[in-house]
Amino acid sequence: MTDVTERNGMGDAEVIPLRGAGGRPRPRPTPRRRGVVGAQPPGEPAGGTGASGTDGGIVDEQGAPGGEVATIPAGPLAPSQPSELEAAVSEVVDFLRRRLAGRYSVDEFGFDPDLNENVILPVLRPLYERWFRVETIGVENVPAHGGALLVANHSGTLPLDALMTVVATHDDLPTPRNLRMLAADLVFGMPGFGAVARKAGHTLACNPDAEKLLGSGELVGVWPEGFKGIGKAYADRYKLQRFGRGGFVSAALRTGVPIIPCSIVGAEEIYPKIGDLGPIARLLGVPYFPITPTWPLLGPLGLVPLPSKWYIEFGEPIRTDEFEPGAADDPMLVFNLTDQVRENIQQTLYRLLSGRRNAFLG
Repeated sequence: MTDVTERNGMGDAEVIPLRGAGGRPRPRPTPRRRGVVGAQPPGEPAGGTGASGTDGGIVDEQGAPGGEVATIPAGPLAPSQPSELEAAVSEVVDFLRRRLAGRYSVDEFGFDPDLNENVILPVLRPLYERWFRVETIGVENVPAHGGALLVANHSGTLPLDALMTVVATHDDLPTPRNLRMLAADLVFGMPGFGAVARKAGHTLACNPDAEKLLGSGELVGVWPEGFKGIGKAYADRYKLQRFGRGGFVSAALRTGVPIIPCSIVGAEEIYPKIGDLGPIARLLGVPYFPITPTWPLLGPLGLVPLPSKWYIEFGEPIRTDEFEPGAADDPMLVFNLTDQVRENIQQTLYRLLSGRRNAFLG
């Protein structure tokens, strides 16, 4: 009878027994499992992995002879970074702890930097960054330190232009500064608004307060057109009104600080004023009661400003420290400087408008 191996041409083949040397069944290969607790060391072959060990390493159930378990030590754990939500919650908790413990400061004008930084400015930023998409020009003209008087045009029916300038001087300058606005008496007489304005660092538009702030090295903002500028009709947009009697120039001359002309384009379109209900304004004790295409027709929805594209340009400083002492008492000099600042802002507005394609697209 012919051998089967010879018939198949496999006479030299080696016979592999089905049992081990001791006659015990050969253990069935266990599927390899990966259990990584730490980072895998660089250069380790992908096949040398196994189940996780108790010491945070990688266990290989197949690699050790005799079925023993081998543990490969893992690298050090990388510290986990907090998510944006966790960081925001942590900041809120820290802020509340400071407020409850009284660990914050307030100056003689009522300015609360901690509240301004963590509450007031974050509320205004979405309008500044996403709704009005404000672009700033000439930020290098605003001094990083020391007193300076920022003088701007006023418009928009509601004083959002002043609030956006506050955000611009804090967020867009190379050195963030808190703009201390000089506001009308009406602001501080309104319930709730007056207290918030004080906390944000603003004060009455009067020479003693202005000179004290400027003398202490603060950046002070003034809108000399007042209610005549902010409440003018849409047909008169970007036409500057009278700049008062030049009180802001007198304050700058007495303290020797530079005057920074500031031109704002875009605020005129947020609430286009097409009419004024005088009797209602007198009844409420306000300078005007505006009628716009959306107010009061749409009710509360009419209070949403239109999303115009804004530009804020800071002009070159006008020095006042070159004048002789007592120059603030010279009415002709005060008038000339006031007219110079006004003309500077007006010409800048015309230039910015000539380069704008559309009020809402820029």
